[in-house]
Amino acid sequence: MSATIDIAAIGMVTAVGLDAPSACAAMRARLDGFQETRFVGSSGGWLVGAPVPLPRNWIGEKRIAHLAAGAICEAFESVPQARGQTALILCLAEPDRPGQPVRDNSALLRRIAEIVEIEPHMRSRIVAHGRPSGHVALDQARRLIASGEVPYVMIAGVDSYLTAPAVAHYLNRRRLLTSDNPNGFIPGEAAAAVLCTRSERGGFQLFGLGLSREEASIYNAQDLPLRGDGMTAAYRAAFGETGIEMNRLGYRIADLIGEQYWFKQNALASLRLLRGRHDFQDIWSPGESLGNVGAAAGPLMIGMAWTAARKGYAAGNPVLIEASNDAGACGAAVLAARAA
Repeated sequence: MSATIDIAAIGMVTAVGLDAPSACAAMRARLDGFQETRFVGSSGGWLVGAPVPLPRNWIGEKRIAHLAAGAICEAFESVPQARGQTALILCLAEPDRPGQPVRDNSALLRRIAEIVEIEPHMRSRIVAHGRPSGHVALDQARRLIASGEVPYVMIAGVDSYLTAPAVAHYLNRRRLLTSDNPNGFIPGEAAAAVLCTRSERGGFQLFGLGLSREEASIYNAQDLPLRGDGMTAAYRAAFGETGIEMNRLGYRIADLIGEQYWFKQNALASLRLLRGRHDFQDIWSPGESLGNVGAAAGPLMIGMAWTAARKGYAAGNPVLIEASNDAGACGAAVLAARAA
């Protein structure tokens, strides 16, 4: 159906580092980019967020474009021959998400291409599903590479919850972490990019991918109890492609943004599938350092795993990377480092 693909290079622009090496080192050391913002929280104090310390105070879509372009340029630095023959899949926030920072997705794609100084490839596209966008993009990337239409696909995710409409909406919904609400997330912003190509020996390879939907989403109108069916199905599909059981997994990276709902979903999926004897499986999350970074989460977590494998501090092999959004979309991907 589709080719296996490798991650050839990565790039990051985050609140704890403006490039991938510094950001990954900071997250490994459990440093965070949390600070008081210009937004007022529910109790009257300043809201804590995780803004990116850019050298210029760009705002709006210009800020988003420069965040994404920085991550993409870093990924191209390692594989310069990919310039001019790469399709870009841009991962963005859900179109109906309150306060999402981009008004015209197509215009943003063109603006990023101008900053990066590349011509938009005819196969470039936009995936707007929020946090699981990276998983949808992985599926599209492996199909594009299998078709032979392009030798490289750049998956870039960029997002921000640090907009006035977003903060107002999530404060009203009691979704933000404040002094009087411990069950909330810290709004953040980030960009990350991963360059994909056809698999070779000794690469960091995508082995399995699963996409599903949770009926008992955090906003489900029927008030259905969470059983973790959506994430369990995504796990099962990903493991089905790899041909291994969950007890063979090394560790997991999850988009746990701080609210109890996401921890419960993660635990339920694990409890329903983890069988037999197994070693300890650690769980990492960029949310510990960056808060909720939306559509940047998928490429960011892939970059974390890629760096850990290359530098020898990964908590095991293979790694499962999961993400989900408020509407119930779920994605799970199994990646592994292979010996040369």
